[in-house]
Amino acid sequence: MVASSTGAEPRTQTGRNLELILLGASSVVVAVALIIVEAAQSQGVSWDLAKYFVAYLVLFGAAHLVVRRFAPHADPLILPIVATLNGLGLVIIHRLDLGSGNNTGGDAASKSSDANQQVLWTVLGLVIFGVILAVLRDHRTLSRYSYLLGIGGIVFLAIPIVLPASMSEINGSKNWIKTGVFNIQPGEFSKILIIIFTAALLVAKRDLFTTAGKHFLGMDLPRLRDLAPLLVAWVVAIGVFAIENDLGQPLLIFATILSLLYVATERISWVVIGVVLFAAGAILAYQLFPHLQVRVQIWQDPFKYFNDIGYQPSQALFGLATGGLFGTGLGSGRPNIVPFANTDFIISSIGEELGLVGLAAILMLYLVLISRGLRTGITVRDSFGKLLATGLAFSIAAQLFVIVGGVTKLIPLTGVTTPFLSYGGSSLLANYILVAILLRVSNAAREPDTAKPGGPSIASANTQIVRRT
Repeated sequence: MVASSTGAEPRTQTGRNLELILLGASSVVVAVALIIVEAAQSQGVSWDLAKYFVAYLVLFGAAHLVVRRFAPHADPLILPIVATLNGLGLVIIHRLDLGSGNNTGGDAASKSSDANQQVLWTVLGLVIFGVILAVLRDHRTLSRYSYLLGIGGIVFLAIPIVLPASMSEINGSKNWIKTGVFNIQPGEFSKILIIIFTAALLVAKRDLFTTAGKHFLGMDLPRLRDLAPLLVAWVVAIGVFAIENDLGQPLLIFATILSLLYVATERISWVVIGVVLFAAGAILAYQLFPHLQVRVQIWQDPFKYFNDIGYQPSQALFGLATGGLFGTGLGSGRPNIVPFANTDFIISSIGEELGLVGLAAILMLYLVLISRGLRTGITVRDSFGKLLATGLAFSIAAQLFVIVGGVTKLIPLTGVTTPFLSYGGSSLLANYILVAILLRVSNAAREPDTAKPGGPSIASANTQIVRRT
């Protein structure tokens, strides 16, 4: 970086132009995918094609302007990756809409219009995204309200428990709030609130969690009285699973808290204790709850129950096998055979029509997004920001592992949606809140040192070892 000859202050590279270029490339990918779907379904150039593409351009063009205005130094890769995933998810949902009447003889009344609803959820998600970036000018402000946010997270988890089944149960899981206008899954939002609370607690009580107890098998075990937060998280996870019949959200919350404890203390003993608690809880839950036994039976051999409870995962595996290496082509497969193909099993829809190569490319996008989030946690200056960014990035990684592992029969199914790809308002809104906070932390990590106007950002500064004299 060189100062100009006029004596003006040197300009820093914010990365916004790179972000705009990547958004342009993303729009090309989404446009081509839409055209391929329309052609494969013999739709021609329809209003739907123009409607979705124009909505995509307007929404993410506006999101870019918001980031340019309120978080000018944020990581330039995060928004384009999210835009690409959201756009491809919209393409797949639209493709499933076009084929939704095929299994019933082409009855027009049976065709869905979930893509239109997904566009509306995207609009609302990006509005909330913009509001958070405009209002939350410093991520450290969240730590001041950590206890309030933590209580809010627990309340959100508890609301479906106190509601009658008619207002909270969908497809056997009692984890919803059903209204006459829309349905919402409060656990998606409680996850973010609990991450904020945990990050703030670990910073405020760092001495509590780093004080060593007994030394055992090469590990410094924590004192028994210091295990309270992890035990509370474990009890809450087991309790929510038992009452709501929802394995996904409790597992994600517990795993995220455990990862934050390890990052904050750098002690493998926390991980060992957490894994032991999880194993004990899983064995106990399997013995007590019949619905978990059913999940395990389906996981062990879905084809044995093909005509009953194993139909959905079996068809998903057939779809992945049909896709092979390069897939049947967008719009040329039969993903509608799988129930909930646009939500829990959208991964199998992608695997069938894009094949292993296409599915791997999408997983690589997630990998880059997660790595940029973790990089933000490494480079940001304050401890709260480090834990917050790490927790948010890890929650995406854990959610992706749980859903892909469930669809591919690596682990039992948990009913978790794929971030930004799957149809659903709760997941989309919560993940845009997550990305907005992550961009705010990233902006703090990459902005120039205020003590040296025009100086290098902390993200590009060299690491220095400071020795005491």
